[in-house]
Amino acid sequence: MSTRTRDPQTLGGAGTLDRMARILAARNIDPASLEDMVDDPEPFSPLEALSAGMPPRYREAQADHPKVLTWARDVAEQSVAPSLGARRQVTTGPSLLMAGVVGAGKTHQAYGAIRLLIRTGLGVRWRATTAADLYADLRPRPGVDSERELATISRCPVLLIDDLGAAKASEWVEEVTYRLINRRYNLMLPTLVTTNLAIKDLRACLGDRVTSRLAQMTDRVEFEPVDRRRHRTAT
Repeated sequence: MSTRTRDPQTLGGAGTLDRMARILAARNIDPASLEDMVDDPEPFSPLEALSAGMPPRYREAQADHPKVLTWARDVAEQSVAPSLGARRQVTTGPSLLMAGVVGAGKTHQAYGAIRLLIRTGLGVRWRATTAADLYADLRPRPGVDSERELATISRCPVLLIDDLGAAKASEWVEEVTYRLINRRYNLMLPTLVTTNLAIKDLRACLGDRVTSRLAQMTDRVEFEPVDRRRHRTAT
């Protein structure tokens, strides 16, 4: 194995290396792994680093639904640079609610939209979670500051909440959901929401306060009632 040390210029200089290390750390990837890129002939791109935080199934996801593409375009157009010459960052923007049966392609489109934002070269801090995992993370338990976790999720510039409405309804679930959605509504933060429920059925599951905020903050897409996973298996 070659023991040569890569010239920092190959990685774009020390500043780029530090930036990549921060990106990797934010995605729970050991920044020290950069040191193993000795014989890789290609530079380490921001897209590769950010995509590494996605589930393997969706790392090549492509958004093609017109309303999803419009959402990504509008978010990109509202991005701003924090200082002269700095890269533009996602700050505020529209939100999108995607409804349809299981397997209709909602999650694929959502991850594709995030990848599309990344490919534009914007600075994109994002987080994705299923509703079930969200409630598990926020449920009060010893040794965990659930209020701090809620604040962190609430302020994330781009958030994907997958399968909203799938968890068992309770007063606690409704309250936590309202607090999260209301904060993002007030901060005007881009939020992608998918649900297997028909839009008209969300109110019974999530309550009036949540559905009222969602109705005001999101554009809505109802996917065709086709389970694309089952269709691909059959063909």
